[in-house]
This record gives sequence, structure tokens and C-alpha cells, in this order.
Amino acid sequence: MKIVVPGSLGNISKPLTIKLIAKGHSVTVISSNPEKQKEIENLGANAAIGTMEDVSFLTETFNGADAVYCMETFGFFNPDFDYLLYIDQIAHNYKNAIEASAIKKVIHLSSIGAHTSEGVGILKFHHLAESILNQLSDDVVIKFMRPVGFYVNLFGQIPTIKSQGIIVSNFGSEEKEPWVSPYDIADVIAEEFDNPFDHRKIRYIASDEVSSNEIAETIGKAIGKPDLKWITVTDEQYLDGLLKFGMNKQIAEDYVAMQAAQRSGSIYEDFNLHKPTFGKIKLSDFAKEFAVIFKQ
Repeated sequence: MKIVVPGSLGNISKPLTIKLIAKGHSVTVISSNPEKQKEIENLGANAAIGTMEDVSFLTETFNGADAVYCMETFGFFNPDFDYLLYIDQIAHNYKNAIEASAIKKVIHLSSIGAHTSEGVGILKFHHLAESILNQLSDDVVIKFMRPVGFYVNLFGQIPTIKSQGIIVSNFGSEEKEPWVSPYDIADVIAEEFDNPFDHRKIRYIASDEVSSNEIAETIGKAIGKPDLKWITVTDEQYLDGLLKFGMNKQIAEDYVAMQAAQRSGSIYEDFNLHKPTFGKIKLSDFAKEFAVIFKQ
């Protein structure tokens, strides 16, 4: 198949592109950075340089493709940025480009928490995007991929580990929670491109299920800090830290609300009803990757 993959060479898009090419698919990778073109082509993919904000570019890139992968991303530090307005635009751009190019096979990277717009904090943007794409005509088959929290989000804890010797969050306990590796997400998406597109579906993706204390212990051993602890602070304390770090106020507030939903377990209600088979990359595997980044 001819498949279009946005996301440049990000955590999921790069391994996904490699897997799809290995399976014999023709892949076009969208990137807004012209400097990525050579690296994309070196993987064996075609490069389409442009932005998801440009619906004409998206439509032109989608034309002639058999299937497309859709995902949304944004930065956290522009103080004037309205992330929900932005997601509304990008999701509508995808919808319009899919309609104009007559694409009938779509895989959308969504998230745990997308089953509702209430009580999930920042993850409500995934519910918004799913709702917009679900407006496409019934002959467009959409597979919504809903991964859980990414291991790689823990890289954001590196400065605190180095400066204070702790991991800090507004959630954390002995309760086990699901985590996922981008490599397992790429595996599932590549598999779904080869599976029949005969109905719309939702598929959750997870790699391992561990507690916050297990994360601290495993990562601590990997980086040579066996006494590393996971410290839970109040929502107010965590929000204050994010704002001092320069995060957009709306995003920071909704990020804290998302993690409060993790703490209560409400974010996992639909996931627990549709638990997937877990992937290959376990916490111990990720800890080795974390140690390499930590020591750089």
C-alpha cells in the first residue's frame, strides 16, 4: 500500500516508517522541517515537506495514497496558545483532506481517556479529534489507536532527578498503572495497516503495568541511584512547578487534571473494560534506554 505518515521522525513515526517499509509498503513521511528530508529518504521513504495547518498541502500529499496515519501534536510553552482550538483545526484539516482525496483507510493515533471529554484533563483533545474524524462518511474505515501513558514522558523527570535526586508528580502509589513504549505502538499500528479495514474500531495499546515505586526503583538501579524515590505532591504544588517551568497556563492546568485522573483511576475505566495484550517492551527494557539519555 501507499501510506502517508505525519509526525516527521518522531518517537512513533520513525519506527513506524521503518516497519512499514520492511513490510513492503511505500511510505511518504510528512515533516515541517526541510532538514529532515535527507534522513527520511535514507530510510527508504518519500519526504513531503509542509505543515498540517495547510489543508491544501495535506490534500495534495494524500492524493494517490491507499491509507493515511493521522496524529496531532503541539508544544506546551507558548503562553498564548489555545491547544483545543488548534486540535479542532488540525482534525478538520485531516477530515477535509481525507474527503478531498477519497481516502478510505485511516489509522488515527488517539489516547487513553479519549472515551470522554470530561474528567480527563488535557486528554480531552483526543476525544475532540476522534469526534471530528467520526463525522467522515461510513465508507471511510477508521481505526482509533489508544495508547496509555508513554514511558518516554519520564524523560521530563531527568532535570529533577539530577538536581534533587527524586521523581516528582501529583500521582503515584503502590497501585499498578499501564505504560507503553513508542516501539510497541509502532508495532500495533503497522499490524493494523496489514489487517482488514472492514469496520471502525478502537484498540488500546500498552506494554507493561507497574507502580510508581517500581518505576523509581528500576530506573534508579539503571542510572546508578538505587535510592531514587517517587515523591507525590499536591495538585497545587505540581501546577506551581509547571508554571514556574514556563508551561502554558491552560495546558498546565489540564495536565495536572489528567494526572489527578490517573491518581483516582478514573482515566482507566474504559481501558480496564478492553484491556489489550501487552507489548514486548517492559519497564526494565525502557530503564536501559533511560540510563543512556540520563548519562548524556
